[in-house]
Amino acid sequence: MNYCSQCGEGVNFIVPDGDNRARHVCSACGYIHYENPKMVVGCIPEWEDKILLCRRAIEPRYGLWTLPAGFMENEETSAEGASRETLEEAGAHVEVSQLFAMFSLPHINQIYLMYRASMPDASFAAGTESLDVGLYEEKDIPWEELAFPVVNETLKLYFSDRQTGEFRVHSGDIIKESSEPLRYRVEHL
Repeated sequence: MNYCSQCGEGVNFIVPDGDNRARHVCSACGYIHYENPKMVVGCIPEWEDKILLCRRAIEPRYGLWTLPAGFMENEETSAEGASRETLEEAGAHVEVSQLFAMFSLPHINQIYLMYRASMPDASFAAGTESLDVGLYEEKDIPWEELAFPVVNETLKLYFSDRQTGEFRVHSGDIIKESSEPLRYRVEHL
């Protein structure tokens, strides 16, 4: 950030009085610009014994598969955002039923909230951010082509819970371990 959104003057990256970390502070009006993690909301859309996946048409991870998810918007609940993202990316209407997983990804300042959701019918179509969408049984999931560790972990937990017949709410942290793009450690809380 170079300029204050309140008055347009330059900002300095300093520790404000009474704070414990550097923030962007306006040199003219003194406004403190707090930057906080972004909320990513999404669904595990269920149709019979299959789930709906999207093949990404955007970076990062273009061409790889993911669950429909995206940044939460102002003036919507997390469940509304998850439903909206599923409609935008997969053209599917869903009925959100329960929070399934919450993961913190501190290396990219994101928190993921993933919901279980049922599809009232098998209607879906690729949205502008998807190359393709499809319903997959567990045995057909393209595990080696999943876009993000959080999607991989969410799906592993989902299928494990489905096998037991008891869906729990899961939480944890996905910690990047090295400069390699896919070296992560998952810590369950």
